[in-house]
Amino acid sequence: MATKTKTRRTRARYQHGDVIKKEFDQHEALRIIALIAILAFASLIIAGLFAPGLKYSLATPPRFSVDAPQFLDELEPLVNSKFTHNNSIEVLENGENFYAAELDTMRHAQHSINIEAYIFHKGQITNEVINALTERARAGVHVNIVIDSLGSLSTLKASFKKLKQAGGRVEWYHRLRLRNWFRGNNRTHREITVVDGSTAFVGGAGYADWWRYNSDDIPRWRDTMVRVRGDAVRGIQGTFLENWLETSGQILDGPDYFPPLPNDAGHATALVVTSTPSAGGSTRARVLYQIMFAAARKSIFINTPYFLPDRSMRTALADAKKRGVDVKIVVPGKHADHTLTRSSGRSEYGDLLEAGVDIYEYEPTMIHAKIAIIDGVWSIVGSTNLDYRSFGINDEVNLAVFDPDVATTLTHAFEDDVTHSRHITLQEWKKRGLIERGLEDIGWIFERQQ
Repeated sequence: MATKTKTRRTRARYQHGDVIKKEFDQHEALRIIALIAILAFASLIIAGLFAPGLKYSLATPPRFSVDAPQFLDELEPLVNSKFTHNNSIEVLENGENFYAAELDTMRHAQHSINIEAYIFHKGQITNEVINALTERARAGVHVNIVIDSLGSLSTLKASFKKLKQAGGRVEWYHRLRLRNWFRGNNRTHREITVVDGSTAFVGGAGYADWWRYNSDDIPRWRDTMVRVRGDAVRGIQGTFLENWLETSGQILDGPDYFPPLPNDAGHATALVVTSTPSAGGSTRARVLYQIMFAAARKSIFINTPYFLPDRSMRTALADAKKRGVDVKIVVPGKHADHTLTRSSGRSEYGDLLEAGVDIYEYEPTMIHAKIAIIDGVWSIVGSTNLDYRSFGINDEVNLAVFDPDVATTLTHAFEDDVTHSRHITLQEWKKRGLIERGLEDIGWIFERQQ
């Protein structure tokens, strides 16, 4: 009986195909429409892969140093954000430290826990997080999670069953649906945790075991997060609410999410830069980096895991070096988790090395920190990579901190990273082999999507 049913279904499919073929054969207009549709779809793909990005340049060179009051006045409108001055910023290096801090803060939550993550990967760490969230949800705490459906593809809905039964809510950012397939390439790349509207964690690390545990002879990844207390938390909370609204259709408000904050949280000045690409591809994150690098007078130190700078970025860094700024960049070495992206990025070293920029490849493990330190007073910590996706496709968030103490702490960590890295010379770069050059050529095709 089953064989007969299968035979009838197969025959029906062939008959259906014959009907479609017959319609195409008889109607020239239908063939033309189909051809136009195919060409239009192919054009969208080609445009996404090959269309040049925006060129970023300043109308006039910055007249003020990055620590001048006039610079702060100009920066606010450029990135469409307001400075807050009542903040405590604590640097947390590596998973054993920032996961312990995040989990402890979650377990003491009284009102709300909001998480937005590009990576929420199944494993021991996420099990601990889900258990903590479930316990708090049972206690009446509002638990809301936004997870990118592509970045967290390995995580199943069933993982959150107990959390949902306890009252927690989980939404998936840009699951592929007919209504949003044109925007499917836009991902939320943010890594945000906000507890009780008063404490936030921001940086490049999501939730996955590779940030905490060794595996396959590779030590846990090197990364940095910051714990934020004070007025800047409201801006980070507002960033979360943007994609919570998009995924759930709900606006979160009230004192459980926006409580009164203490007036003595700290002395750090901070700027929350929420970045969502415009229709033309411009982003506030890209503007932030452009103006900071252009205004630097002394030093630019950069940690970035995915280094694919566009021409405008390379020019800004090279120009900074030419005017006497000490420019150093630490990127992943042999333990890079994306070989093609690393090869594509290495192809861009030439202009920078010729200008005298120092590039170091970190050797002990994968380095995933996303940090920029400018003139020893400004620090940028967040989810943004120095690549095309972060600057023109993904949703990102960065915390720009004007505080010498924070910059000093991050600089010490950067200097330690340099000591564990290999300095790349122009002569060495020019001698790279045919296989590497071949990978660079392949990577160039997909450069804007990496």
